[in-house]
Order: sequence, then structure tokens, then C-alpha cells
Amino acid sequence: MRVVRVRYEGRVFYATLEGKYVRCLNKDAGLNEPLLLEQATILSPVAPSKIICAALNYHAHAMEMDKAVPEEPVLFLKPPSAIIGAWQPIILPSQSSRVDFEGELAVVIGKTCRHIGVDEASEYIFGYTCANDVTARDLQARDGLYGRAKGFDTFAPVGPWIETEVPDPSNVTITTRLNGLVRQQGSSADMIFSPWELVSFASSVMTLLPGDVILTGTPSGIGPMAPGDEVQVEISGVALLINSVVAEEDNIPGRGVIQ
Repeated sequence: MRVVRVRYEGRVFYATLEGKYVRCLNKDAGLNEPLLLEQATILSPVAPSKIICAALNYHAHAMEMDKAVPEEPVLFLKPPSAIIGAWQPIILPSQSSRVDFEGELAVVIGKTCRHIGVDEASEYIFGYTCANDVTARDLQARDGLYGRAKGFDTFAPVGPWIETEVPDPSNVTITTRLNGLVRQQGSSADMIFSPWELVSFASSVMTLLPGDVILTGTPSGIGPMAPGDEVQVEISGVALLINSVVAEEDNIPGRGVIQ
């Protein structure tokens, strides 16, 4: 099932995507009939309390970055204000001279959980979506930390929908294209820690709430973006996320704020 988050006549709600129609999942909203997709505005599929990211979670990416394979998951956070949806622009901040794409599989939490085991994790996962862990690479090197480099507005594109039925998220293909050319292509089978291990580990640190997102790491092949580019993150059996790239000085004020 594909689940989208939409705005219609001033109301924001979750709906199933059924071809050219959306069907509201909130039975109390009084929208019992399906709506034409063109009548609604598609928003980012999540409005999380937190975005948890796994660093260096692919063997090939650890090698690419000349880093040792971690013995346990290495987590960092992106602010919720970094979230944008499909077709919204990624804004390149004037503070940075190199901003990279990082295509990733994202886990969407469905139920509140804390201290859950790996074998329980799937029960707390609502579904999966595409994500781009946008990174100001020069600032990451300068700061030695991730907060600024990965925390700018628009640095967490996700969507366009949540796929609730992914038979084996530990074996999907992640492909990132820049202006139509393949730059990343890897399999989640190369993950160091599986999606279920990441959910379990994160829950040992903090309470996970419905709508929270865990970005599971990126394959090798990361690279820079420039104004005018288009980035696509496609994950087999999940979705296709498309975002344009603009310079901060060319952007309309207010874009990139959570909708």
C-alpha cells in the first residue's frame, strides 16, 4: 500500500494512493469518497519528531570514505526542519562550496517503541520511503561533526510516499541519478547493520514515535550537486524521489519549511 500525506481544502491528512486518486485514511474527516490526485497537494510523507541517520552503514561507502567499518551503529540526527517532499527544491546554502547527494532507504516508524529486540523491530515499522541525506561535505570536514553539515533546511528530502509492503528491505536496489546519469547503485544487502538492527539499536537510545524516520545509510558513489541539477533517488519496490537543486540566493524565502 502506498500512503501519502496531502493537503486538501486546508486540511492535512494521510491517504492511500490509488492510481489517479487518493483515499483519506481518517474516517472522522468526512471524506468518504476518493479524491482526484490533482485536487490535493502532495506533501512530504512524514512530519517526524526526529530524523535519525546511520553513518557509514554500507561496506562500500566506508571503503569510499577510507573509514573503518563500525562495530555498532553510528547515529546522528537531522532536524525536522530539514524535511522536504518530492519535487521541492534542495537549497544549496551560501556557507558551503560543496553539497553532496546521498541516496538512502528510509524507515518510517509506526508505533511508539523503546528497548525492542531485533526480532521485534518489524512490528514497529510502518513502511519505507526514499531519502536523500544531503550533506555539505566541506563543512563536515571543517567542523568534524555532522550537525551543521547535514542540518540545513531542505537537506532531508523524503518521499513521495510510504510503501508499507516491502517484502525484503534488506535486499533492495538503491539508485541515485544526477541529471539522468547513474551516480550511485548499490544494494541494501551491503548494509553493515540491517534496518531491523538499526531500529532496535536506536530504540535502545531514545523513544521512537510514530512518524519518526531512520535513514539507513548510503551506498558508494556520493558526489556534488550544482544549481540547475535534478537528483533522483529510486529504490526498487519502494518509490522514486525527484528534487531539483537551486542556489540559496535564487530561492524564494520560506521554501524548505515543513509543510
